[in-house]
Amino acid sequence: MRRLALAVALVVLAGCSSAGPTSVSGVARELRQRGVDPDSVVVPFELSEEMRTWVHGKVPDAGTPEQRLEQLLIAIVDPSGLGLTYEAGRTNTAREAFATRKANCLGFTSLFVGMARELGIPAFYLGVDDVERFERDGDLMVISGHVSAGFGMGGDRIKILEFVNAPKVEYRHIRKLSDLTSISLYHSNHGAELLRAGRTDEALPWLRKAAEIDPELSDAWINLGVGKRRAGDLDGAEAAYRRALEINPEAASAYQNLAAVLDLRGRKKEAGELMSLASRASAQNPFSYLALGDLSLTQGRVDEARRFYRRAMWLNREDAEPYAALGLAALAGGDRAEAKKWLRKAAAKDQKNERVRRLESRLAEGKV
Repeated sequence: MRRLALAVALVVLAGCSSAGPTSVSGVARELRQRGVDPDSVVVPFELSEEMRTWVHGKVPDAGTPEQRLEQLLIAIVDPSGLGLTYEAGRTNTAREAFATRKANCLGFTSLFVGMARELGIPAFYLGVDDVERFERDGDLMVISGHVSAGFGMGGDRIKILEFVNAPKVEYRHIRKLSDLTSISLYHSNHGAELLRAGRTDEALPWLRKAAEIDPELSDAWINLGVGKRRAGDLDGAEAAYRRALEINPEAASAYQNLAAVLDLRGRKKEAGELMSLASRASAQNPFSYLALGDLSLTQGRVDEARRFYRRAMWLNREDAEPYAALGLAALAGGDRAEAKKWLRKAAAKDQKNERVRRLESRLAEGKV
């Protein structure tokens, strides 16, 4: 049986306006704001009345939040309590984990977060980027990340609540996940598990819902792309992988899956260029976005190129190159007035930049 451990870590949390804990009713409001029907969504941390009664009976109201969290952990894993054990390969909701006494890391986190909040302790989901496992399942390359529960202790101090054999507490890359991101992750994982079981038709609604709940979760788009490819929708798969790369140009599996689709479609040169880009991609490097934008522009996907160039600009507003790139994209789209606007902004930052000079030259020559 895997054991739980409490650990305190100093981490820098990714900024997210909706990252704070919310109630199930709060989640419903946020979903409606995104145009998603709450009745179509499974909230994995939702508790039953039986579970609420159980947790209040196991954890007294007295004590500090840290003490009560420890009591909750013990109650969940102790054989005299819930006796929860680890089971890989299936992502349970909190209710399912409570009923079966089995969970993987995401299932445990949903159970723990739901029960902690029932006790009035604002626990939340944490994404741990230090931990990834790779395995092949037929034509799928399965990349398993790690999710855990956390509790804020003031400042950047986070208490990490683990469900592992030998807890690694010195994590360096930890992200506080919003509830909607966590719910999207549950749907994406469940859909991926159905894909692995060969149940593509059942998987696709889950995968589409994941991308609908959190359109900025690149993993959801990657899994949706796999589902569409297995369903024979190569156009849909390509679009999903490209969306994943717009969100996160570090997503190696998005490059690999997109390259495989392009290769199937006979676009071998573009596939090779994508794999070359993958080796030097970084989500925080504006030049990764510039390179992806350049590749999109050479393939005639002007709107997609613009989106990449704008992300490059947001990461480095003082550099002339993204502005000039947007000007070249405007020219490619036939809008000279917009191209001139971008040239003025780019030249104000660095008139000697090679891309700025190229834009200036093409405008002077009347070239697209």
